[in-house]
Amino acid sequence: MTALSLTATEDIFPVAGSFTISRGSRTEIHVVTVTLSDGTHTGRGESVPYARYHETVDGVIGDILALEEDLKAGLDRFGLQDRLKPGAARNALDCAFWDLEAKRAGKPVWQLAGLKAPEPLTTAYTISLGTPEKMQAQAGENAHRPLLKVKLGTDDDLGRIEAVRKGAPDATIIVDANEGWTLEAYQKLAPQLVRLGVALVEQPLPASDDEALRHIYRPLPVCADESCHDRRSLEALEGKYDAVNIKIDKTGGLTEALQLKREAMEAGFKIMTGCMLGTSLAMAPAMLVAAGAPFVDLDGPLLLAKDRDHAIRFDGSVMHPAEPALWG
Repeated sequence: MTALSLTATEDIFPVAGSFTISRGSRTEIHVVTVTLSDGTHTGRGESVPYARYHETVDGVIGDILALEEDLKAGLDRFGLQDRLKPGAARNALDCAFWDLEAKRAGKPVWQLAGLKAPEPLTTAYTISLGTPEKMQAQAGENAHRPLLKVKLGTDDDLGRIEAVRKGAPDATIIVDANEGWTLEAYQKLAPQLVRLGVALVEQPLPASDDEALRHIYRPLPVCADESCHDRRSLEALEGKYDAVNIKIDKTGGLTEALQLKREAMEAGFKIMTGCMLGTSLAMAPAMLVAAGAPFVDLDGPLLLAKDRDHAIRFDGSVMHPAEPALWG
C-alpha cells in the first residue's frame, strides 16, 4: 500500500462586504485545506472550523496532522471514520480521500459512490442579519432569486421578515433562528411567518433545550441544524423536527453525510443540505448530498469576494457541478 503524504493549511478568503448572524459578523473566512498525495495523484478537501462546536483552525489542523503517521501506515477513508469524531477535521480528510480515490480511479466521485450523475441545483441565497431596512434592501437586490434564506434571532424578527417580503415579493423564504428563539417565540411567530410565505425555520430553539418541540403543533416546519450532526442524532430528533440540515462539516465528511441522508429519509425527515461559509471546494462534495433535496443552501461562494481556482459556476442561484480540476 502506497504511503500518503499530508498537508493541512489555513487559507483566508474575503467576504463580499460582511456576513452577519445572531452570533456576530465576519469580513473574511478562515478555512482548513487538506491535501493527500500518493506521489502521483493528489486529493483535496476543505473544512470550516466552527466555534459553536468548540473548533478552532489550529485545533483542527492539529487533529489532522496527528494522523500523519497513521496515513503513512495505511490509514484509509474507512478507518478514518472511527479514528476521528464527526466534525471539521474528519470532513477535510474524508473529502480529500474521496478526491484522491477519484483521481486514482479516473472516475468521478459520484460514480465511485454509486450515485446518479450530478445535475445543476438551485441554492438558497442568504440575507444577512441587519436592520429591517438593510434586509429589505438586500432582499430587493436579490428578488430575482427563487429561494432566500433569512438570518434571524432578534427581538423584531417579524418586522424583518415583513421587510424582506416587501423587498422580494415572489421568492420562497426559509429562515434560520440560530437557536435564538424560545418556545413561546416560535408559537407566536410561526402563524405569521406562514402567512408571509415562509416555508421552513431552522433550529428555532437551542439544541440543548429542544425537547419542547415534541409536544407542540408546528404549523411552520422545523429543521434541525445544531441538533443534527450524524446518524446517531436521528433517534433523538424524531417527533421534534420535520427536516434535518445535513452539513458535511457536521457529519465529518461525505461518507457519513450520504449515510445520514439515506437513514433520515427512511425515518421520514425532509432533507436540507447546508454549508458553513466556505469556498467552492467545500460545496463540491456537498452538492452530491444535495441531489433531490427539497431545500439546498450551498451559497457560500456567492457570499465571497474571492473563490478558489476552477470555482463552481453559478448562473444566478443555479450552481453547476464542479469540474474535476476543483474536486471529485
